[in-house]
Amino acid sequence: MKTSILTILFLNFFFSGHSQTADQSKEIDRYIKKVIQINEIPGMAVGIVTNNTITFQKYYGMATLETPKKVDTKSMFRIYSTTKLMSNVGLFQLIEQGKVSLEDKISKYIDNVPAEWQNVQVKNLVSHSSGLPDWIRFSDIPADASNAEVIHRLSKEKMDFETGSYYRYNQTNYMLVMMIIERVTGEKFEDYIVNNQFSDSRNQVVFSSNSIEKIPNRIVKYIYNKNTHQYDKSTFVEGRRAHSANGLAITLPAFLQWSIHLSKNDFLKPATQEMMWKPFEYKDKNIIFTHGWDMGTFNNIKSYHFSGGNVSAYRVFPDKNMAVVLMYNGYKEFPVMYQMINQIAGIMDKHLLNPYTLAEEHTKSEALVHPDLKKEIYGYRTEKDNIIFSYQFPEKQSVEFIKNVSVTGSFNDWNPDDKTYYMNLKKNNTFELVLPKSQFEKGKTYQFKFVMNKNGWLSVPYNAMNVDGTPDNNLTFKID
Repeated sequence: MKTSILTILFLNFFFSGHSQTADQSKEIDRYIKKVIQINEIPGMAVGIVTNNTITFQKYYGMATLETPKKVDTKSMFRIYSTTKLMSNVGLFQLIEQGKVSLEDKISKYIDNVPAEWQNVQVKNLVSHSSGLPDWIRFSDIPADASNAEVIHRLSKEKMDFETGSYYRYNQTNYMLVMMIIERVTGEKFEDYIVNNQFSDSRNQVVFSSNSIEKIPNRIVKYIYNKNTHQYDKSTFVEGRRAHSANGLAITLPAFLQWSIHLSKNDFLKPATQEMMWKPFEYKDKNIIFTHGWDMGTFNNIKSYHFSGGNVSAYRVFPDKNMAVVLMYNGYKEFPVMYQMINQIAGIMDKHLLNPYTLAEEHTKSEALVHPDLKKEIYGYRTEKDNIIFSYQFPEKQSVEFIKNVSVTGSFNDWNPDDKTYYMNLKKNNTFELVLPKSQFEKGKTYQFKFVMNKNGWLSVPYNAMNVDGTPDNNLTFKID
């Protein structure tokens, strides 16, 4: 890769509104092509909905590496856990009809519930606060095991935690959501979802959690093999119980139409949708998650989103009446879905571009663009009696929405709110903090990292040599 690729990737593509759609589309297209090139992604489909109209819809690369077939409007990407959004909407449709309540105990709908599960309510399933053991962790559960057999096997395991206390992502939760839907409706889960959310695109969706099942136009994930330096096709088979959690394959046109229906309240009334997107009240108040969706707020603009298999993502910005759909079939080094959605949203409206996510994309892409960079000391230097911490945000990028960058570490109890360690903006997008050496004990090794906007812990570049070797990959320094 040439240096120009990374330069192009992070040029400023800022527009204030939606009046320059043609220009925005060109910039988005250029950005997507560079991401695909850098990450060696086989195939991808990207779409944008603005004001309930499809304003961007493009297809890139190969549907399969075994044939010359290209990605197109008929390509059904398996979206893995993004399937949970459709399952969630399906459940809330029944809640809106008064057939199910979030407060109902699951034993109302599911027979032979283990005694330890008696306090689990419907709301605990969609908020992942159930504490139930996750069936995906147990290799002795065969793919063709019935739901009853799975529950019987899990009944031998202890609860992970007290119901309602914490968030822990869990596939068992959505197996039970599927069972509730089937019990209440009398339909197969797949039929219920298609009938109530995809009646206008039935031939563009399919449910299957069997990666090796041959389905026309379905695209499954490729996994990059670092030993052979080639892509291997996924061979995971998880059985029908996984359909509600990760089994949906869908075309981009069908997904975009689904998004329009969601925004127009064709699926759910506004009050029901508000209930679905309301943050769940965990006993641990630091956890933020709704009743089935991730949520985020940047520049006081809320968004709701989810991703699946590291190869699909959907994000909707209700206040902007905009949504982005992203699906692809593999990646070489790191998943790109949220970084791409961040950049695409930022091209549409600069107020949606989160500088932390942009910085993370820059750091992770550097290893692919410049794999032979020399190892060096990163993050600080010493001058006379001072230690100077230094972090550079990507050049030519706007720092408008960076409220603060701090150096946080073992010397201040890893507290990003400690204003003593806030850094000052200098030229060339560089943030620095000068501290006297005397503040630190000689010969002692300290760990640190940089934090943007208080909660964005910035990744360490791959060529930094002053790291502690732990899974956290902290930076280190020592005063001689």
